[in-house]
Amino acid sequence: MSGVSTGQVSVKTLGLGERLLKGLAERDVSKLDLLAVWIDGLQLGPYHVICAVGVDAEGYKHVLGLREGATENAVVASALLEDLVQRGLDPKRRRLFVIDGSKALRKAIDLMFGDGTPVQRCRNHKLRNVVGHLPEAQHDQAKVTFKAALKLDAKEGAAKLEQYATWLEREWPSAAGSLREGLDELFTINRLGLPSELRRCLGTTNLIDNGHSALRDRVRRVKNWQNGSMALRWTAVAFDAISQGFRRIMGYKHLWMLKAALDEPSKDRSLVEQAKAG
Repeated sequence: MSGVSTGQVSVKTLGLGERLLKGLAERDVSKLDLLAVWIDGLQLGPYHVICAVGVDAEGYKHVLGLREGATENAVVASALLEDLVQRGLDPKRRRLFVIDGSKALRKAIDLMFGDGTPVQRCRNHKLRNVVGHLPEAQHDQAKVTFKAALKLDAKEGAAKLEQYATWLEREWPSAAGSLREGLDELFTINRLGLPSELRRCLGTTNLIDNGHSALRDRVRRVKNWQNGSMALRWTAVAFDAISQGFRRIMGYKHLWMLKAALDEPSKDRSLVEQAKAG
């Protein structure tokens, strides 16, 4: 199948992309009761785009923002979060962030929303990273051990993975190091006491990854990516189309439990402040 050059990309599609990006940039998100925000990146040719999608208390998904650049880029990650705050995402409201594991993005979340912000590392990203450091003969054992540990409570599960990392360290120290990096944040949703159905959705960035798959299907014939702006416009058009078919997330009936867990520390702080005030 022959590639489509930049010159063949329709003016209509590019114009639509510009309008959608403008609409996102101007969208007020202050009225959305967002409990969780997923952030992940994708690559189109040599260019990267970061995507942010939020889920409200009823389980509905909302495309919040797009930014040209990679999640590993601290400047880009910070710019995306700053833009969300400027458009109404209250930095004082405690919510869960689900991310791909980027250290730059993780640091940016702490700076923008505070050190106590709960962050869940994508379990799929972590497993792929660990397996990538192992010979094929060890892949199945790694997957079984990893997935079994995630079903346990946070303390026991983390201990099991640390035990496995100690075993790996003898022959595959890079795999052990990959497993230990951010290990505690693999179990954030376990510590929040959420049911398994909801954890399956909140434990990975699949919510965005599924959109990426649909995007790649739409642009698979595009071979000549002129610049990052082109990648951003195509992403905007694809996510707009995908969002028309958005359904509520798996386990949405249990989101009240996430809301209660997120609100609890805020209530505790309020009681302390009231006590101090006399």
